[in-house]
Amino acid sequence: MIPVTSFAGQHVALFGLGGSGLSTARALVAGGATVTCSDDVPARVETAASRELDTADLKAADWTAFSALVLAPGVPLTHPVPHWTVDRARDAGIPVIGDVELFFQERRRLCPEAPVIAITGTNGKSTTTALIAHLLKTLGLDTQMGGNIGTPVLDLEPPAPGRHYVIECSSYQIDLSPSLDPTIGIHLNLSPDHLDRHGTLENYAAIKERLVAGAMTAVVGVDDRLSALIADRLDLARMPVCRIAGERELPDGFYARHGRVYEAHDGRQNEVALLGGIDSLRGDHNGQNVAAAFAALRILNIPGDRIAEALKSFPGLHHRMEVVARSGRILFINDSKATNADAAARALSSFDRIYWIAGGRSKEGGIAPLDEYWPRIAKAYLIGEAAEEFAKTLNCDVPFDLSGTIEIAVDRAAADARQDPAEEVAVLLSPACASFDQYPNFELRGAAFSEAVEKAVKHLQSQEVA
Repeated sequence: MIPVTSFAGQHVALFGLGGSGLSTARALVAGGATVTCSDDVPARVETAASRELDTADLKAADWTAFSALVLAPGVPLTHPVPHWTVDRARDAGIPVIGDVELFFQERRRLCPEAPVIAITGTNGKSTTTALIAHLLKTLGLDTQMGGNIGTPVLDLEPPAPGRHYVIECSSYQIDLSPSLDPTIGIHLNLSPDHLDRHGTLENYAAIKERLVAGAMTAVVGVDDRLSALIADRLDLARMPVCRIAGERELPDGFYARHGRVYEAHDGRQNEVALLGGIDSLRGDHNGQNVAAAFAALRILNIPGDRIAEALKSFPGLHHRMEVVARSGRILFINDSKATNADAAARALSSFDRIYWIAGGRSKEGGIAPLDEYWPRIAKAYLIGEAAEEFAKTLNCDVPFDLSGTIEIAVDRAAADARQDPAEEVAVLLSPACASFDQYPNFELRGAAFSEAVEKAVKHLQSQEVA
């Protein structure tokens, strides 16, 4: 835990008692603050009280007594409307902040020289975060990973000289962090997402930009127009910026093409790594992730040959292009984390013959932007609320089955894939949807897929023996 001492002796209101909220409350109390906690879900309030945290109805509280409102990232700050606690905080003239802001405040107080690599982007940020942490650990460096991935940021070990932090930051967390100042800030890409919470794409982009604008060195993906504009603005502001790409050659920066990673200076390209044979980094989309990781470690003055060697042992990210089973020529891929069309595109571009499981709670635009990948899809198996909508989009272009559930979809896809004569086929769960119609989160959706695959593979193997 990182005790938050920046509010020692002060009274803080905290709203939102999920995992990160409970972590933040404990860290504030450990640092000497008085914390009054609340949540709209009574069970969460009971959990907090059982852990000896002070809980109360903040609607009845004297807000002039509070020094700040600490808000959980899942609670609306601005859109569709500010949460009522935000209005009360603004009326009282106190800041509204989150756990990532508290982490950066504490790092500045304790050990500002502790390197922090902060990563954001619409897609790829979890893989890039996990990859950078893996590389640093493999190279023998004291490494802490958390934030929007895995461990809440204030549950990490306290800042210390030589301790490296790799922090994934969602747009919600950045919005609650007015003083972000990472050693290296990485922005990967932008596509429409979370617009219900940010209002417009432009506002969403501006929030993402804040992470790299406050960094000592910015690493910015330039494969999309809005991100390329961020890099240009940083240049104009005379900030150190390193451009990265996964889709095109760059005269300066780091980029990946055709399974090779390059470092470029003044138009001179130097090949620094090969990705062929690393299953966990399969697909063109991972080129940008690797380029970002390579750039970050080179900025830390780690030799390129050591980085390239450490890449080979990266195990991949759970629920993101995860090979959960093989049965002869058939790969079973858990890409449950692909909760929008842009994320699903990354998986669909990685295989030539696909039995695609898609659906859930649809996001704006559905799967229509994925039409360039239709020729790769042998058949689609549609699940959840979006099944009928996706069937209309696929129409006559892609054969489909209204499977309804993951279990039925896996059974039917495995049976059809077994009859396919191609050298390699993929049964791919890449839903392009949120999970909330059938599962509380994408992790449980991915777990259901893995369980169904285990049964399907056993069935396939029994058929082979017979």
